[in-house]
Amino acid sequence: MACDPEELRHVPLFALLDEDEMAILAAQVELRRFAPRQRIYKIGEAGKNAYIMMSGVVHITTVDEDQQEVLLDEPGHGDFFGFASMLEQTPHHTNAMAMEETHCIEVDRDDIAALLQRKPMAGMDMLTVLGRQQHATQELVRLRAQRNANDMIDEESTFGERIADSVARFGGSWTFIITFGAILIVYTAINEWLRGKAWDPYPFILLNLFLSMLAAIQAPVIMMSQNRQDTKDRLRSELDYDVNRRAESEIQALSNKLNLLTDKLGDIDDLLREQVRS
Repeated sequence: MACDPEELRHVPLFALLDEDEMAILAAQVELRRFAPRQRIYKIGEAGKNAYIMMSGVVHITTVDEDQQEVLLDEPGHGDFFGFASMLEQTPHHTNAMAMEETHCIEVDRDDIAALLQRKPMAGMDMLTVLGRQQHATQELVRLRAQRNANDMIDEESTFGERIADSVARFGGSWTFIITFGAILIVYTAINEWLRGKAWDPYPFILLNLFLSMLAAIQAPVIMMSQNRQDTKDRLRSELDYDVNRRAESEIQALSNKLNLLTDKLGDIDDLLREQVRS
C-alpha cells in the first residue's frame, strides 16, 4: 500500500526533508498492516527492512542468558525499529511482534538510496537530525551524571536527622574538645576553691552524673549520623554504578551511530561521484 507523504512528517528522522524529498521517499516506501500477535521479524532474520510506527502496539524483545524473554522497547508513533540492522544489512538482534492491529511504514536501504540519488542533500538533513539526537542524549547523560548524593540525601532528611548531623559534626570538632575541656577545668577549680561550700566536692559525683548523661545521649546521636553517612556512601556507590553503566551504553550507542554516519557519508560520496562522472 502506498504511503501518504504527510505520514512521513511525523517521523523525526525525516523532519527536515522538503516537499519534493518527502514525495520521493513516500513513493518508495510501503505502508504495511500487521494483525494482532503477528511477528514482524525475529532474531537472526536478515535485516532487510526497517519499520516506522504509525498506529498500534509493537513489542521489541530479546532473550537473555536464562532464556527469558525481555521487553526492550515499545516504539511510539513515528519511532523507528529494526533501523540499525537494515542499514548495516546484518541479522536482527531482537524480535518484533504486533500486539494489536498495527500499521507501519516499511523502509529498506534501496528506498533511502533512491532518495539520496535524486536528492543528495536529503542525506545531510537526516544527518543533522541524527546529530541533534546525539547531542540531546549526551546532554541527558551529562545532567544525570551530575547528581550529587549529598544533595539527594539532604533533600530527604528530616529535622531530627539534621540535628543529629549537627551534633555529631560539633562533637567531633576541636571547638567542642577545647570548650568542653575548659568547662571541666573551671568546674573542678571552682569546687576545689570553695571546699566545704562546694555544691559538688571531690570526687565530683554530680559532674560524673552529667558526663554519663551526656555520653548516653551523644552515643545514639552519633550512631544516627553514622547510619546516614553509610546511606550516603551506599547511594554514591549506586550512582557510580549507574553512571558507569550508562557511560558504557552510551559509548556503544555512539560507536553504532558513528558507523551509521560513516556508512551514510560513504553512500552520499558514492552518489556524488556517480553524478560527477555522468
